Parts: sequence; C-alpha cells; structure tokens
Amino acid sequence: MSDADTGSKAWKIAPSDYAKSRPVSFSLPEKPASLYVEMRDGCRLALDYYLPQATPSVAGTKTTQFPVIVLFTPYYRRFKLRDRFLGTEPTPNAGKYRNYFVPRGYALVVVDVRGTGASFGTRDSFRSPRERDDYHEIADWIVAQDWCNGVIGATGISYLGAASDFLASTGHAAVRAIAPISGVWDTYSDHYYPGGLFLNRLSQTYDRLMVALDHDRRELLAEFSYFKDPNYAGPQPVDEDPDGALCHTAVREHSGNFCMPDFISEFRFRDDALPYDAAFTSASFSPYHYQEHIRSDVAVLSVSGWTDGAGYANGSIARFLTLRDNPSHLLLGPWDHGARVNTSPWRQAVEPEFNLLDEILRFFDHYLCDMDTGLQDEAPVHYFSVHAEAWHAAPSWPPVAEKTVLLLADGQRLTPTVQDPGADVVKVDFSSSSGLNTRYERIAGHDSRDYYNDWEQRQETLPGYTSDPLRADAELSGHAVAQIWIESSEPDAAIFLYLSEVLADGTVHYVTEGLLRALHRREAPAPDEYRASWPFRTFARRDAAPLQINTAARLRFALLPVSWTFSQGSRIRLSIAGADADHVSQVPHGRPPTLRLLRDAAHASAIELPLKFKP
Repeated sequence: MSDADTGSKAWKIAPSDYAKSRPVSFSLPEKPASLYVEMRDGCRLALDYYLPQATPSVAGTKTTQFPVIVLFTPYYRRFKLRDRFLGTEPTPNAGKYRNYFVPRGYALVVVDVRGTGASFGTRDSFRSPRERDDYHEIADWIVAQDWCNGVIGATGISYLGAASDFLASTGHAAVRAIAPISGVWDTYSDHYYPGGLFLNRLSQTYDRLMVALDHDRRELLAEFSYFKDPNYAGPQPVDEDPDGALCHTAVREHSGNFCMPDFISEFRFRDDALPYDAAFTSASFSPYHYQEHIRSDVAVLSVSGWTDGAGYANGSIARFLTLRDNPSHLLLGPWDHGARVNTSPWRQAVEPEFNLLDEILRFFDHYLCDMDTGLQDEAPVHYFSVHAEAWHAAPSWPPVAEKTVLLLADGQRLTPTVQDPGADVVKVDFSSSSGLNTRYERIAGHDSRDYYNDWEQRQETLPGYTSDPLRADAELSGHAVAQIWIESSEPDAAIFLYLSEVLADGTVHYVTEGLLRALHRREAPAPDEYRASWPFRTFARRDAAPLQINTAARLRFALLPVSWTFSQGSRIRLSIAGADADHVSQVPHGRPPTLRLLRDAAHASAIELPLKFKP
C-alpha cells in the first residue's frame, strides 16, 4: 500500500493538492554562482547560490528579490566532476531542493561548513559551536545581497536538519522558518548514546566517511553508496579559484579535523566535559542547549519517521513539545532516516510516494512568503499508522490517550491480570544482534532498502512474552513504556526490548524497540529544554548507579515511538535481549550477565501500550 497523501482525510488540503495548485513561475540557472565568504576569524567558507531565472512567457517573473532557503552541509555543497557531460548530479545533498524550490521563486544557498568541502578551517567538534557562530555571519551575508528580500528559511536532512536549529538559535532577525528533517534535538540520547548505550559501529563508520570527504580520499568515499559515482572528483572549487589551488589548500587544512570515535568517547555521560574545556559537554553540540535563543516567531516543521535511526523521532517530538510557543508542526511517516525509504512491510513502493517537499513548500510559502496556504486550518500533528496504511491528524502529541497494560506472566505470556508469581532466567548472549537490515544502518551511510526482513527468524532466538489474540483492530500510537524488574549477576546490564506483531497466520513483523543501560535507570523530570511525554533521565554521571548484584531493580523506559495498527486476531510479542552486537558496545565488558526477570505482585514487569481499539 502507499504512504501518499492522495485522498487522505488527515488534511483539509493535502500537501500534494496544494503543490499542484502552486505556480512554477521561474526556471533554474545554468549553474550556481560560488565564492568564499570570510568569517570573523579569517576562515573562508565556500558557498553556492542559485537564483530563480525569469521566464519571459510567464507573467510576474521579473522579480529580482527572493526569500532564501539555506543549507549548511559537511557533505560537500557540490562535487567537481571528471566529465560534466555524463549527467552526474554534482550536488547530491542539495539537488532536490534546488530543482524544487528555485523554480517556485526561492533562492537557494548551500554552504560547506568550516573544515569541509572547499571551505577552509578545521572541525573541532561534531556540529561545533564555532560553526553556529558562522551561521549568523552567513545570514548577515545573505541579507546584504541585492537578490535577497530579507527573509531566510532553512531545511535539510540529519546534520543539515540540526544545522537549521543552530541557525534559528543564533537569533538572526531574518530567519523566519526552519524545517529540520531527521534532525536530533539531543545528540547524546537521540543519536550516539540511546538509552545511555554507545553506538560504537556508528562512530567508526561516520569517521571513515568524514575522512573520505574531508581529506578527499576518493578510494574510501567509493565505499559509501551516496558517493560512489566514479565521476566525482573531490570538492568543487569556487569561481574565484579556477585552477583549484585554494581548494587544495583548504583540503590540506582539514587534516586537523577531530576524530569521531575519539571525540564522542569523551562523553560517556551526558554531562561529561572535555578535559581541556570544562564548559564543553555533549550539550555544546546539541540543538536543545540553544533553544532559548530561538525567537518565538520562528516557525518550525519537525519531520521524522518510525525507523529513523536511534532516536531521531524522539528528537523531532521533543523539539515540537519544547518549542510550544512557536508556530510548530510535526510530521511523522513510515520512513527511515531522511525519509528515503518507506519501511512499511505493506508498502507498494520502496521510495516514499508522499512528496515531503510538497509539505515543506506549503510551510515555507506560509511563513516566509505570507501566502494564503490554508496551513493555519490544519492540525499541527500528522502521522502515518503502519499496517492500517493511513495518515491521521492530531491536535497534540501523544495522539492516543488510552492505555493497555500487559504483564509478563508464566508460560511466556503477556496478560492483562496478575498471574502466579515467579521469575524467568535470561543468560545474556553477547553475540545476539538485531541484524544488518535495521534502523541503524541508514544513519551509518548505508543505502538500506529492506528493513527487518529476517526479523521472524531473529526474534525466535530471544526470550519473549506473547499476548492472547486481539479482540479487534487496535492502533498503537505513541511511546510504549516498559517496566522491567531484574536481578543481575553483574553490576551493570543492557536491556533491549523488541515489540512485534504476530499475525494470525504466524507471520512476525518488527514494530519498534527500546534500550536502556541499567546504570542509567534513575528517572528525572523532563527539563524545559527537552520536553518529553515519556520517561526522562539525565544520563548524568551524578545520577548513574551500578546495580546491586542479585538485588531487585526496576528499569522503566520508553520504546521508540511508532504508530502501528495491530489486526484483529494478531498477538503482541515482547522480546528481550542483553546485547546488539552489530551496533552497541558490550555492557558490562566481557561479563555477560545472568538476569532474573521478576513477575510478582511486588515486582510486576509489564508493558504499557498507548492502544486504541477500533469499534
């Protein structure tokens, strides 16, 4: 089935219908203009800009000033091509935005952030605070151009999405709207340390990608599907550098860039600081840390998907809940990281049929151009329910208030009532893995197409608990929350929980998962800068507490958000593991624990589901 919005009742005007009615009045320039812009410290940043071109046959295209959309990227604003006649897209990060928005009357600016592409300087951090300062200066440069009408928006996927937050947080008066796609709100919990557990393979793979790009190592770059085209020949020099000498010098400077595995390992706890800079913690490269500087009139469209990496959907929801005084919108689809693939098992096409750019166009038209788009009459939240294969609208998050509690019971059952007390023993297997077709591969730069296609076999190896058949179709929308009581043979443990739907014919589908390091089991109120509708924890060193060996401890934590409609007659299965060898570091190192899962009146292990049964 399709994720398209065609015919959906979730919108009064579907995004695709809006886009069809929107004039396309301009044409693309033959090529962008490019130049260096000097920052306060003398560092020169390379940027391209594309201006809408007047179309003589279309009335009203003599406009000379335009609203501007800006993209800040560490992944090359544009590649130099070995042969420009082969038809290779030189701007894989920005091409779709150029092709879509420039003909509709937006200027597009694409910037190589410092230490990347053809820009000079070095990167001292992942999303460095120094970069954030650059963004304000780039905005100053943009509004000083005679082709800018004084209004700026920003968008982009992943790093570029979070850069949109950083730009807004500079407080620049020209910035009116941002649309972060798969952008984290907290780099620690949404990205590298979900549940306090370290995604070690991700840091290694990301570093290899950045070495390939920043050092112009083309033999390494060919390992990554996004950049394997042999026609790519390094970063494109700017117009003032026809022989590429300046670009070559800039690339040499990039040898001083930080190393991701070494850098990110400095932040084992959320409040850990660099040993040489006590003010620099993981907050320093997280958008939430700067949210108070985002003006309340900046409109925000947060976009994510149900299989969007380790916690990007949490980041999008937290941004939506935190910026509650802003004009704020939330869009959650059946997508992976960057909404590149529809991951629903019932999809009719691999690539999404929902055109995300239609939604972003309407958003920017409304807030950057003051056009009558009807957006003010739409619900602020739109989400797609998998298996029902339908879009829904909601006035707030979470969309489902009803709760169903299922308890772990004897005989590997999930039941709504307390059963005979007992405990189940789980011997952790450090070779256990969720596989290589998961939510984690795309964020490591792999062009995943099929998700959890081996899940039926993998979950059979895990201890699990299964409900009775459901009496009716039931929509689960929001965060399932687990409460697991354990006794451990070791002073720490990792708990992975997987939620599946077991269809009446026995077919099993992965729904979502949650993970938590037992050391971080202590909960805390969600702070103003990271509002959450699910159990929050600080992941701070001061709140960390080793387990007392063979002593009962409660772990209460949320699974990643999802909207999934279970069929009448299906059963809900909760599976448990103590490792995910292909993605997460061992906990504790070399000491696979033996766990006792408790299930008695005083230690009721259970899963609470935001489940709404259909009439």
